[in-house]
Amino acid sequence: MSSYGHLPPYQAPTEDPRQTHPGTQQPRPKVAPGPPGYQPGGSPYPQNTSNFQQDQYAQTPQNGYGYGATPVQDQGYFSPQGQIPTDDPGSMGGLASQMGGMGLGGETAAVSRPGKKKNRHAYHNIDQPTVAAQAFNQSTGNAAQYVNQDPPQQMSAGQPITPAMNQFPAQVNPPFSPALQSSSQNPGFGAPVQTITTPSGPGVSAQGRVDPEQIPSIPRARDGATQYYLDHVYPTIEQHIPPPGAVPFVAHDQGNSSPKFARLTLNNIPSTSDSLSTTGLPLGLVLQPLASLSFGEQPIPVLDFGDVGPPRCRRCRAYINPFMTFRSGGNKLVCNMCTFPNDVSPEYFAPTDPSGVRVDRAQRPELTTGTVEYLVPKEYWAKEPVGLRWLFVIDVSQDAVSKGFLAAFCDGILAALYGEGDERVSDEDPDGEIPEASRKIPIGSKVGIVTFDKAMHFYNCNDELEQAQMLVMSDIEDPFVPLGSNGLFVDPYKSKSIIVSLLAQLPKLFSQVKNPEPALLPTLESAVSSLSATGGKIVCSLASLPTWGPGRLVLRDKNDLHGIESEKKLFQTDHPGFKKLAGRMVESGVGIDFFIAAPAGRYMDIAAIGHLSAVSGGETYFYPNYVAPRDSLQLSLEIKHTVTRETGYQALMKVRCSNGLQVTSYHGNFLQHTFGADLEFGVIDADKAIGVMFSYDGKLDSKLDAHFQCALLYTTASGERRVRCTNTVAGVSEHAVECMKFIDQEAVVNIMAKEAATRMTERPLKDIRNVLTEKSIDILAGYRKTISGSHPPGQLVLPENLKEFSMYILGLTKTRAYKAGHEPSDRRTHTMRQLKSMSPTELSLFLYPRILPLHSLPPESGFPDPTTGHLVVPPTIRASFSRIEDGGAYLVDDGQICILWLHAHVSPNLLEDLFGPGYTSLQSLDPMLNALPILETHLNAQVRNILAYWGSVRGSKAITIQLARQGLDGSEYEFARMLVEDRNNEAQSYVDWLVNLHRHIQMELSGQRRREDGSGGGISTMGMENAMAGITSLWTGKEG
Repeated sequence: MSSYGHLPPYQAPTEDPRQTHPGTQQPRPKVAPGPPGYQPGGSPYPQNTSNFQQDQYAQTPQNGYGYGATPVQDQGYFSPQGQIPTDDPGSMGGLASQMGGMGLGGETAAVSRPGKKKNRHAYHNIDQPTVAAQAFNQSTGNAAQYVNQDPPQQMSAGQPITPAMNQFPAQVNPPFSPALQSSSQNPGFGAPVQTITTPSGPGVSAQGRVDPEQIPSIPRARDGATQYYLDHVYPTIEQHIPPPGAVPFVAHDQGNSSPKFARLTLNNIPSTSDSLSTTGLPLGLVLQPLASLSFGEQPIPVLDFGDVGPPRCRRCRAYINPFMTFRSGGNKLVCNMCTFPNDVSPEYFAPTDPSGVRVDRAQRPELTTGTVEYLVPKEYWAKEPVGLRWLFVIDVSQDAVSKGFLAAFCDGILAALYGEGDERVSDEDPDGEIPEASRKIPIGSKVGIVTFDKAMHFYNCNDELEQAQMLVMSDIEDPFVPLGSNGLFVDPYKSKSIIVSLLAQLPKLFSQVKNPEPALLPTLESAVSSLSATGGKIVCSLASLPTWGPGRLVLRDKNDLHGIESEKKLFQTDHPGFKKLAGRMVESGVGIDFFIAAPAGRYMDIAAIGHLSAVSGGETYFYPNYVAPRDSLQLSLEIKHTVTRETGYQALMKVRCSNGLQVTSYHGNFLQHTFGADLEFGVIDADKAIGVMFSYDGKLDSKLDAHFQCALLYTTASGERRVRCTNTVAGVSEHAVECMKFIDQEAVVNIMAKEAATRMTERPLKDIRNVLTEKSIDILAGYRKTISGSHPPGQLVLPENLKEFSMYILGLTKTRAYKAGHEPSDRRTHTMRQLKSMSPTELSLFLYPRILPLHSLPPESGFPDPTTGHLVVPPTIRASFSRIEDGGAYLVDDGQICILWLHAHVSPNLLEDLFGPGYTSLQSLDPMLNALPILETHLNAQVRNILAYWGSVRGSKAITIQLARQGLDGSEYEFARMLVEDRNNEAQSYVDWLVNLHRHIQMELSGQRRREDGSGGGISTMGMENAMAGITSLWTGKEG
């Protein structure tokens, strides 16, 4: 078996041990069973399973559908044993540099923060005895409470809590509290990693070149962490380094928000700007305020304080949180952000015990939970909250009809509203109402339908009608809404028969019209007018460049600007109509998601059209080279995801931080009128992330922690006005040495990607790539100078928590947004806006795809483990063609597309097991295939289960397969592009990249480094240093 089957154990820290704890058995999801009596005979295709020992199966990550447990620290690749086994081909042992010993090592993986003042955490003292995380596989029984916490009051799920209930808000659901455990297990987590200092060894070949087996491996890191977090819960106070981005986990909120909602680049912050500058690291926060919860996680508490609203600091307006303290017997509330002592209102007063803890603290979610929601009074309303209005704006022009895009889009709407096949909503209760459990959108939400080509067509779908009524508005110069809201927006379940009939007839109705030029801007102006009174969300399809009427667009990308400084003009719009409409949408509380198809790869001006979704907080789904038979399934699934994911509208966001820090900039898809103003969103959903950068306006007190609070004011899809508060805490240290031990690699990469995407419209692409390279050198050289100065100069030493950072940055420079060479501006712009809103989970996969060999799947892979119920997924392999075997079959997933690559000499038996009888050659397969058939073969069931699992932990994009047959399909070029460790995308290979970084780090250490243009090195020009001062100052934490 190839080396990817060997995984180093993923262990917990000595200071923070974990062990399983009995509890209730987790329900197992449905998976495709193996056929009765089916035994895959021998090796009908090249499996190489003879060398795969049974005891190795337990080492494979078992990613169950209902993964329940969560880990402690992303340490699967950190070699916690204190020395690295040299017999592991994937280990870090034995690596020396090409130039006299490139050893890869790191410092001690610290787990606990230095000593602090006793009450700095508002009763969440990190120095107290640690509480072990509980395994999520539980047997019947109540979980023990953690130290010094009283049992919470149990309330019914989903019930709003009011102050009238015992005069304080209670928790909607009781917290999941792990049991206290001993600290004697899993020793050696913090042991120092052995560093190889000799110029020869297992890491160096006979020719002196670096052995690729010995360099840091992202697949190994993910697989080890994934396996660990299947059996452990992530405790948000006790652990200070979140899991890797692409690893599913279950978090236990102990007062510090889950990493799913907020991730700091540094979980221990330098006290001064100068200390931060020595590290070269950015000080930032990645926020995903509406992130989805995993199965088994406690729902976000929803609290109602009535007309008075939630308690807030009178000076800085921060919301009450677990880190505020009470004094004077409970009469004073001291803000953790600005230290202002506030008077406690009589209705919120409760006495404190001798230690200063409120006697009712354990029953108050706002004092024990890092992420909470408050129902807010009318003074927080911009307009009367109502259920979310969905307006489907459908392109019915000639291209949309002829290419099958219209029919696929209509099918997607039906699937989103009513389900598919057996899921189709049909059951009604005796009163004719659809049960709430069967609804795809919340009660109170309504939908409307508009179509457009050269004219606009509005549809009255009132449930009192027998069929929909069409109203045509051909006046696109002065558009208006010819229908009242009662006719345009209807309950989709009361008007189900009318909507189903209408959407089924639309493709046939417009098949004879054949208007080739759509009028997009006037249609959207009318759509916004129809939603201006309430706010809402538009879902718009488009299949050709809108060249008709006001707001017509022209072909701007004529390939004459590529590769020169003026190319940046193609990544933004100067069209006044689209810019004005974007501002109007946000003002009205309206957002838009685009589904744009580009048949034959034609130019669509994503920069102008997508500007609306970028500013309003929406999303653009782009289908270049759209082919209906292949892409219709993905389109349908993504429409369904857009409609069913958690979505809020009319949103405002404010981020507050401790004294001594200030917000420097925000990065993402939103509208901010002036610096310092609140961020405004027409809509915001569960998949959107925002980057926040901080700088110093004073010195932080190392005896106190630094605090960050994000407050999102929004209206839910069910029509409630709420504030979601996300609270994050970080330690403060005088020395950068301590801070480097608490780096969140995923957050650092995410912040740098968002910052670079923001600069794409300002600077040439070459400069962006150069800055990314320079920052990588600065960070690694800063670590070397600050922390590991005792190592020989010829040795490359990587920070313990930044082992894979270099590969992620290399993957970032290879994305379509930044890569050198020719790339259509639509693809660049689309990728740029994706990067600005990507969550850490989605970005991690995007920068480094996961690759799974199918021809060597062990028999138990793809099925639930009989003991735990988790789906068994074998280890993935590195993204390099050197790992591809002759005759192999591979799944490659980057979170956006999933490619099934088949070698030219793949076994006919494998093809029959995967696709069915009769498919014995690559030529016999349908190139438009987008999903595997359901067969009673072991391999088929394995792969379908793995695909279903990947789809559940992937992000915003639906998972469908795209065939890439070696030597036959054009998608093979996409497969080659996803092998990011190889030399491709106009950039270096991973090994060459590390060698290049090491060379310039050596030059920095010897004082010979020059920031000048270098061939192949990607080093920035000296003249660019001042030009990029803004981006550099943000990344170093200084003011520009």
